Amino acid sequence: MRLVQILIPTGKRDAVLGVLAEEGIDYVLTDETSGREFTAVVTFPVPTNALEPVLEELRNVGINDDGYTVVVDANTVISSQFDELEEKYAEEEDEDRIAREELTSKANDLAPSMSNYALMTIISAIIATAGLLLDSPAVVVGSMVIAPLIGPAMTANVGTVVDDHEMFIQGVKLQAVGLGLAVASATVFALLVRYANVIPPLADVTTVGQIRERVAPDFLSLIVALGAGAAGVVSLTSGVSTALVGVMIAVALIPPAATVGIGIAWGQPLVSLGSAVLLLVNVLSINLAVLVGLWYQGYRPEHWFQESNARSATVKRIGVLVLSILVLSAFLGGVTFDSYQQATTESDIRDAIQGSVDSPARVLTVEIEYTNTAIFQQPRRVIVTVGLPPDAEQPLLVDQLDALADDAAGRDVATEVRYVTVERNG
Repeated sequence: MRLVQILIPTGKRDAVLGVLAEEGIDYVLTDETSGREFTAVVTFPVPTNALEPVLEELRNVGINDDGYTVVVDANTVISSQFDELEEKYAEEEDEDRIAREELTSKANDLAPSMSNYALMTIISAIIATAGLLLDSPAVVVGSMVIAPLIGPAMTANVGTVVDDHEMFIQGVKLQAVGLGLAVASATVFALLVRYANVIPPLADVTTVGQIRERVAPDFLSLIVALGAGAAGVVSLTSGVSTALVGVMIAVALIPPAATVGIGIAWGQPLVSLGSAVLLLVNVLSINLAVLVGLWYQGYRPEHWFQESNARSATVKRIGVLVLSILVLSAFLGGVTFDSYQQATTESDIRDAIQGSVDSPARVLTVEIEYTNTAIFQQPRRVIVTVGLPPDAEQPLLVDQLDALADDAAGRDVATEVRYVTVERNG
């Protein structure tokens, strides 16, 4: 629930009190004695979901931005009339939905000053880079906690639906600056780590599990980003804490940005390419989910004549976001198909080799090595370990297994067969 205080302009007292009486709202009226163009201060409690329609009615009778309208949280209101008011609006409005005025205020509060935003983003990116290079999930998660990236995404899209161009520009600018700083700081830190020998020599960064996860994104990455954006809308419009959702949004942005920097520092363009696509898809998907969610929940500009502009801007920006995501999704689709094809090829190679070796020999393991590329890897060598009884003669299996591996892989792969002696129990 909310406690509202409004300065009533001279000549508007009866109209304001008439609106409150019609809505069944209890109020306290205090005369304004400062000698300005206001006659009184009215204070009244309202349910959270009643705030926006009540303020709309008050604007219609002359309450505008020339005076003060102060809205604060109220913990408890003890009144039978207030209970009736809650029941009335529970039937008409979403109980958790905050007013447009609160939405814009909260979105502005989420956008920090440029200096603090830049500093926290740089620190977060450096910690994420260290966590990726150390292959430490705990450190990577820690970097996300301090990343201030939820604010700009919310600010830009709230600015769109309420037709506040300045808010939109601020949000877009902060997002661009933040991601640029994250990549740049990750690159500088990764270069320092590499050439100062802070960690053991690392010829191929894709051998590190935490980095490899961000190099070949698939369609599930898109779902994660859309989910993070949708959760951001719910937390913002319901008035609950956005801290945990901010971590989720940082999950989709900070590690990929750090991976781009690591790829640049190690001179591996495919690493940077894959993670850059993931970063762009994530930031676009988050913005799309936020924008669609805000418009779906019915947030519109304060004045009706602005609604057409807001609708046009929203539709255009949704179109741009969807088109951009579809273009980048071609890469995600390629990676997803390649992952499926790779898994299928592995299974075919193993099945073909397992079924081709006759007793007393038996296949113990089939190891498949891939080309040294960050994405779209191809099998290049198959290592088969064959177990034999102590007194058995080694069969000549190399040519046979090589032909089977080549056929299953659809390309020429090297095949190596290793024989080990296996003692049979009993």
